[in-house]
Amino acid sequence: MSLIPEFKPGIWNAWIFMSIFLLQMLVMIFAGKRIRKRSHVSQDARRNDFEKYISITGNLVWLLALVYSAFLPFKTGTLWFYTGFLLFIIGLIIMAVATYDFITTPVDLMITKGFYKFSRHPMYLATFLICLGAGIAALSWLFILLSLIMVYCFHQEALIEERYCLKKYGDYQEYMNRVPRWLGLPKT
Repeated sequence: MSLIPEFKPGIWNAWIFMSIFLLQMLVMIFAGKRIRKRSHVSQDARRNDFEKYISITGNLVWLLALVYSAFLPFKTGTLWFYTGFLLFIIGLIIMAVATYDFITTPVDLMITKGFYKFSRHPMYLATFLICLGAGIAALSWLFILLSLIMVYCFHQEALIEERYCLKKYGDYQEYMNRVPRWLGLPKT
């Protein structure tokens, strides 16, 4: 792992992993207006300047990682690449199932099926795994650092979403007591 980040545009770069997010956005767009509306926490749930700042920071860091990925070559044929690829595949599966569950659950109901049985925020978890996988597969300390900053921002966003869901869904507290925030077996 070099101290100076590599910047080489190319076909076999980390953008391949990151392109899954653009695909997911297209799926959400074509899924319809009710899904797009559901995918954003109401602005009244964001109450203070710190939370607004964290939300903006998280989105900017994610965008920076997306752009940087086009210039970040994979370290193919190495253990690093295969480790990162495995994390990417796990994240991809979680993202695909969670997105499907998100789209197919009626808007007025809590999503509690699929990976939402094991994580209250599987899309954030998947995003982290995909980004971390890209950073490891490319052996980039900078990309891994961006992934860790995103995790912090995701955690803050998760707290905002949980506060919003507590108001919106009457039985969300029971769901919080049963299902871990990030990953684990549900408590019975």
